Amino acid sequence: MAQVQNPTTTTLGYALFATRWLQAPLYFGLVAAQGVYVYKFFKELWTLILMCVTGHATETYVMLAVLKLVDVVMIANLLIMVIVGGYETFVSRIGLQGHRDQPEWLSHVNSNVLKVKLATAIVGISSVHLLQMFVDVHHTSQHALLWGTVIHMAFIASAAILAYMSGPMVAHADRGHADRSPADRSPAGHTPARHPREHDHADRQCSTPDPEALPAAPAAPSQREPGAEAPVAWAVVSPRREPGVAAPVAAGALPRQPGPGGEIPPAAADVPRQPHPDAGAGADSEARIRAAGFPARKALEDFDQRHPRGFDREAVARLGKAEFVTARRNVVLVGPPGTGKTHLAVALGVRACQAGHRVLFATAAEWAARLSDARDAGRLDAELAALDDHPLLIVDEVGYTPFDAATAGLFFQLVARRYERASLIVTSDRPLGRWDEVFGPSAPAMTDRLAHHAEFVRLDGDSYRTRRATSAWAD
Repeated sequence: MAQVQNPTTTTLGYALFATRWLQAPLYFGLVAAQGVYVYKFFKELWTLILMCVTGHATETYVMLAVLKLVDVVMIANLLIMVIVGGYETFVSRIGLQGHRDQPEWLSHVNSNVLKVKLATAIVGISSVHLLQMFVDVHHTSQHALLWGTVIHMAFIASAAILAYMSGPMVAHADRGHADRSPADRSPAGHTPARHPREHDHADRQCSTPDPEALPAAPAAPSQREPGAEAPVAWAVVSPRREPGVAAPVAAGALPRQPGPGGEIPPAAADVPRQPHPDAGAGADSEARIRAAGFPARKALEDFDQRHPRGFDREAVARLGKAEFVTARRNVVLVGPPGTGKTHLAVALGVRACQAGHRVLFATAAEWAARLSDARDAGRLDAELAALDDHPLLIVDEVGYTPFDAATAGLFFQLVARRYERASLIVTSDRPLGRWDEVFGPSAPAMTDRLAHHAEFVRLDGDSYRTRRATSAWAD
């Protein structure tokens, strides 16, 4: 039963929370203090220039003067960190999402992150002060050197303790958020939706490989094609499900097919996974990556940028920072089959997981089946609400299968619900202007919302799978 809140208590809470605006003048005061440091910097710089021009500047004087300038700059940096980070954390959000100069740390700023960064900045400033004392050691008493060193070590110890205490707290919060599945938020009495790839592909057959996501048979390292990672002995994939078709039975219900030599290939979960160079720092990001349902682990570093004839490398590098997820922007990857769209989509999804975001990956046909099942069970609204827990959804292979009007309407509801609220990555073999061939009359309204805040990456070139087959035939 929902708890009824007392109106008086609620009003008092809102009033107390509104007092955070009393801090706003404090941050404007720090802006004024930053202006004072700008004046001090140029005054010290002008004095240094005059001393050098007149020939009165010794080497020690120049070194001390430069250290003073560095000290002023570091304190100014500390001020801007407190102004921006503190205001964002304790007063009100600053609308920098999508700005090309947005600091990386601002996308996940909180009180713990801010305290650690401030402590680190203070250690840096203390290091400069201590260095000034040792450079001018002839004019510094031993008492001052001793206490300067002790204070500096105290700053280091404080920063280390803050970092140690903040790390477990942030990890615990991320772990608690990652452990909450969509099923936890479903209404009582309803069966939660099955993850599109929750069985880790153990029920997939070897006869129908995924044309965009999985590599073909193993090849020598020198023969690997664009977008392919180190192959395993057998890739186990499932047949495509048409819209509205129920999900297959649980993993293990389908027998594994023997390989060419008669051996039974291991299930995907049995294949040992090799550590990857882009692995996240910690078990939390790895848990998010496993929960995302990626068909295979991909990395931007493994993408062969020489393969596509037309390819915006700067755009992909920018998207690799995962800032588009925080900014609630979309990514549309368009190009012929076999040009690496799925590789890039998965790689960007992995980067988003490593940045602390929850991600879900599925093909367009699998999303259609998931949404259709939810609609038929009368829990479509609950399913769409559960997907809100994932800041990024990846819809792969749009255009390979046309949808009827009812299914197209489901996709429209998904895109419309996430419009300016969460991010989508979509891969397609055709531009948005031709999506009416896939979604019919729903296409214009859908593409209008999808493209409004979107980054487009066009991949032109021949399929690396076709090229591999042609090369093998020629050999």
